[in-house]
Amino acid sequence: MNEVVGWVGSLLFAICALPQVIHTFKTRKTDDVSEIFLWLWFWGEVFTFTYILVDDIASKNYHIPLYFNYLFNLVLLFYLIYAKYTYNSKPTGLALLFQKIRK
Repeated sequence: MNEVVGWVGSLLFAICALPQVIHTFKTRKTDDVSEIFLWLWFWGEVFTFTYILVDDIASKNYHIPLYFNYLFNLVLLFYLIYAKYTYNSKPTGLALLFQKIRK
């Protein structure tokens, strides 16, 4: 039963980003998507997934539903980050920072 609850929760968390991905794919607009939010979310996923994976390997207790959740979210995030830098109508904060550094 606990495994079913884990899978349901992981599936729900995994598809949370799907509406934004679909909207961004259809409209090709990302001006209202926060660049900082995307990067904080991305690094939060990476560090938490790494923590879970290292701990699971050490304890030999594997949480497959969590792996699915984090990997699926990372795939969706890769697209959203790509879209942010491809479709944004104005320069992002990171792009402006790089422009200042190059001057």
